[in-house]
Amino acid sequence: MKHFIPAFLIILSVSGAAHAKTLEEMFPGRSDLPEKERQFFQSFDFQQGPVALNAATATLNIPKDFYYLDPAATRKVLVDLWGNPPAAADGTLGMIFPARYLPADDDAWGSVVDYEADGHVSDAEANSIDYDDLLKQIQQGIAEKNGEREKQGFEPITLVGWASPPHYDQAEHALHWARELIFGKGEDVRHTLNYSVRMLGREGVLQFDFVAAMSQLDEIKDSIPTVTKLVAFDSGATYTDYRNGDKIAAYGMAGMIAAGAGAKLAAKFGLFAAIALLLKKGGFLVVLAGGAGAWKFITGLFRRNRTPRS
Repeated sequence: MKHFIPAFLIILSVSGAAHAKTLEEMFPGRSDLPEKERQFFQSFDFQQGPVALNAATATLNIPKDFYYLDPAATRKVLVDLWGNPPAAADGTLGMIFPARYLPADDDAWGSVVDYEADGHVSDAEANSIDYDDLLKQIQQGIAEKNGEREKQGFEPITLVGWASPPHYDQAEHALHWARELIFGKGEDVRHTLNYSVRMLGREGVLQFDFVAAMSQLDEIKDSIPTVTKLVAFDSGATYTDYRNGDKIAAYGMAGMIAAGAGAKLAAKFGLFAAIALLLKKGGFLVVLAGGAGAWKFITGLFRRNRTPRS
C-alpha cells in the first residue's frame, strides 16, 4: 500500500533534553524481534521527557506511554523501513509513537511532527465553518482530478467522508479532523485513515499527521488529548501572545483542512502539477491542488513496508 507524506524545503533544527532509552531499555520483553530488525533499531534513541523543537519555538513533553524519534531516526523509519522516497523525510521534526509499538510492528501507528512558520492563523471562523459543505467541496475537487490521476498511472482516490469531523479545541488552540479515503476502484480498493492535528502558535502551526489504519481510529482518537497536551510553546510564542503587526497566514482554518498541510510549501518542492481549483465560499478560501503528486501530498499518507532495507 502506498503512503506518502508532505516534504519541505526548509531544514528545521531539533534539539532536546529528553531521556533517551536504548532498544533493550524501551522494549525489554521483545525477544521476538528478527535479527535484522534488532540491528536496525540498535542505534535509535527512544526519547521521553522534554524535547525542545527549536524551529517551532515549542517543547514536546513526551509521557511514559509514548516515545519520540529524532529527525535522523525518523528518516530511517520513513525511507529505509517504510520505503518512502528520501524527499518525504526532509524537514520533519521527528515522530512520536505509542510506547507499546516498534515502528516495524504490524499494528504500529505514529505521528510525523512538522512545523509551518506561515504566520498567525485566525481561529475566528472556527465555529462558523460549515464542515459538511467543506467536505463536499473537497470531495468534488478530488473526484474531478481522478481522470488526470489515472492518465498518469495513479489510482483514483475517493474521499468517503469525515472519519472524525473537524473539531476545534478553543482552550488548547488545537484543530483536529480525520478523513476516510479509498484508493483504487472496483474490487481492488483500500480504505485508509488520514488523521491530522494542528496546534496553533503565535507565528505558525505545529502539525501532527498520523500513520494508521482505519481500524485504529478509536485508538488514535483516545490519544488526541494526550497529544495536544504534550505541546508547550515557548514564552512569547503561544497563540495568545499574538500582537498587532505580527505576520498573518494566507490561509484560515478551512484552508488548513482542505489543503491538508502547507500547500504552498509543497508547491515550492515541485509536487503540484497545477493549482486546479480555487473555491471562494462562505468567506473563506479553499485551495484544491491538481496532479498526481499533489494528491499524494494532500492525502497525507505513507507507504509501509515494515522490513528494514539492508
